[in-house]
Amino acid sequence: MPQIVARNAADPDQCPLDRLAARILGKTASMPSYKTTLRTPWPQEKAFSYMADLRNFAEWDPGVTKAVQVLGDGDGPDTEFDVTVKGVPSPITLRYRTLDHQPPNRVLVRAESKTLVSVDEIIVEADGDGSLVTYDAELTLKGVLRLFDPVLGLAFKGIGDRAAAGMRKALEGEEVRT
Repeated sequence: MPQIVARNAADPDQCPLDRLAARILGKTASMPSYKTTLRTPWPQEKAFSYMADLRNFAEWDPGVTKAVQVLGDGDGPDTEFDVTVKGVPSPITLRYRTLDHQPPNRVLVRAESKTLVSVDEIIVEADGDGSLVTYDAELTLKGVLRLFDPVLGLAFKGIGDRAAAGMRKALEGEEVRT
């Protein structure tokens, strides 16, 4: 009996379930995302180093219960982290890989599970004596689960708001309205 598996949420033409969801939702259906910018008194290098080291996620994101580095040391290219998040009905551990690391400006990480893909981009810019930190996260459900992206988007806003508040507290920052 053939087995249908969603292999790549970024390429809906690769898997029949992704093609079906793309047909129903349309190619332009938006994926759940959350973006926030804050101003911190921390210098750019310090803010970047803190945010790019995913072991710190558990310090500022209340949705993260544990973050452990499994490859590399600290922030850097080719690092990997197991990040455990609160899930329903039980916690979920996602393996985040650093895809792009440009200190002290940008880090891009990606995690993939059987059901979703998470891509997080952190941009840090100098701002006087401090810095501006922008965190941009996108979640994409895979296969026919993509039909639930709008519902996930509603939940993701609340999750993102709590994480942004924790990030502001950890970085001693204030929200920047865009």
